[in-house]
Amino acid sequence: MTYSYEQYQQSADYIRDQLGSFAPKVAMILGSGLGFLGDVVEDPVAIPYGEIPHFKASTAPGHKGRLVFGTLSGQKVAVMQGRMHHYEGYSYEDVSYAVRVLRLLGCDTLIVTNAAGCVRTDWHAGELMLITDQIKLFSESPLRGENLPQFGVRFPDATHLYTLRLQQLARQVAARQGVTLREGVYFYCYGPQYETPAEIRAARILGGDAVGMSTAPEVIVAAHCGMEVLGFTLLSNMAAGILDQPLTEQEVLDAAETARETFSALVLGCLEQM
Repeated sequence: MTYSYEQYQQSADYIRDQLGSFAPKVAMILGSGLGFLGDVVEDPVAIPYGEIPHFKASTAPGHKGRLVFGTLSGQKVAVMQGRMHHYEGYSYEDVSYAVRVLRLLGCDTLIVTNAAGCVRTDWHAGELMLITDQIKLFSESPLRGENLPQFGVRFPDATHLYTLRLQQLARQVAARQGVTLREGVYFYCYGPQYETPAEIRAARILGGDAVGMSTAPEVIVAAHCGMEVLGFTLLSNMAAGILDQPLTEQEVLDAAETARETFSALVLGCLEQM
């Protein structure tokens, strides 16, 4: 364990000093090109990651790298505009550090979003997927090392990392809005290189429906410290080998911009019902 409980407390105490009496309940981690929801928070207080003790910088394209606190759809929220990734050189504990800090601030629910490649050949780029489970193989856990019992037990159950109650809520909201909401398993890969066609075939055989470079570590830590989790993936592109074309960062960002209205309506609709 790299960080002590006292360091998590120091980060939380610094943020509390900026917020006064405001206490967030719902934490949101917004991925590549999807950070625009942080720009519509009411009465916002924005804190750059670099100002918070022990936080790391976010360097991925489309990530602003700040926490925005305020109200969104009637909920008191803490919005992470951008996340840290293992491929940026950070440990998995670095990547998931903010989740524990937000838990100390009072957040009991986490909404995660990401942009990922579509593994399913019968789905289409631009669609949204409700994450029902995840696969994170061949890499260490963000819980590796000494356990901090203030957050959770040494050997946490991972049967339902994504909360069933919130999945049902998302289905109901999508149905009311007339949104096609795919459901599937998020397959985590390290990055930063995109996956090979052979790796995508392997992911499909193993049960993956979308493949990406984020989300899984944060969700493990959130579940460990008792948070409910709701996850959405923007299927920003067809994964490697499905189409006869290379993959690019710009394709991901363009897809996020195109899906902005539908995506934001779905997430805001879920927030309203929480």
